[in-house]
Amino acid sequence: MSDIDKLRRIKTDCVKTLLGLYKRANAGHIGASLSCLDILVCLFFDRMKKDDKFILSKGHAAVALYTVLAKSGRIPESELDSFYKDGTLLGAHPPCSRMLEGVTFGTGSLGHGLSLAAGIALSNRFSGRKFNVYCVLSDGDCNEGSTWEAALFAAHQKLSNLVVVIDNNGLQGFGRSKDVLSLEPLAKKWESFNFEVTEASNGNDFNSLLNAFEEVENRGSEKPKCIIARTVKGSGVSYMENKMEWHYLPMSEDQYKTAVYESGAGNA
Repeated sequence: MSDIDKLRRIKTDCVKTLLGLYKRANAGHIGASLSCLDILVCLFFDRMKKDDKFILSKGHAAVALYTVLAKSGRIPESELDSFYKDGTLLGAHPPCSRMLEGVTFGTGSLGHGLSLAAGIALSNRFSGRKFNVYCVLSDGDCNEGSTWEAALFAAHQKLSNLVVVIDNNGLQGFGRSKDVLSLEPLAKKWESFNFEVTEASNGNDFNSLLNAFEEVENRGSEKPKCIIARTVKGSGVSYMENKMEWHYLPMSEDQYKTAVYESGAGNA
């Protein structure tokens, strides 16, 4: 089995778990989790080394993170049964308690993640440890001024160990990103902030993602790095894809069965 096939199998297992968690909790943010799941699988099962750090700035996609943490052995799979229940560590957004391996900071209010990631990336100069920091942003994160302040800081400090991945699915809680606050030309904006930038034309495809990581990380630059991943909200489920309402809606029983079937998770 090739590395790509392994990643696809892992992703299918994670989708099965993810959909089950959302259905049992009768919770929303499914579309946001599906759009970034490929990115998280790629990071945790291919790119990241043991000491590397991860920040999910788009904290509303916490279920994608929880499933990947469980699949990679960072949290017990039995912990997933507590999702969305009273007293759980696995809330709708990553917790602030730092009691879960792989969750360095609680996130959710957009615009905070890159500042946290930049601070962690800077810390290795003083700790003597060498590691990379990966931070997944949404296009909504890029509407926030604090994101661009952090980008300026990261470039000024030449944080070459910082890799930003933008889950650019084109939809936010209140509409299409281009209508809420247009970001294009997004690549040129990040380049103007002195980042090494490349794009994954299909951010829900492992070949596209891996090529983007290899391209930007092999440039040998002192600059921080940015990958703009062109993704689809609700990727893999036809009735969710590119639909703003799936930022919020829970699934009915019939919708859940359709999502499991279409994603191939029924055979996982």
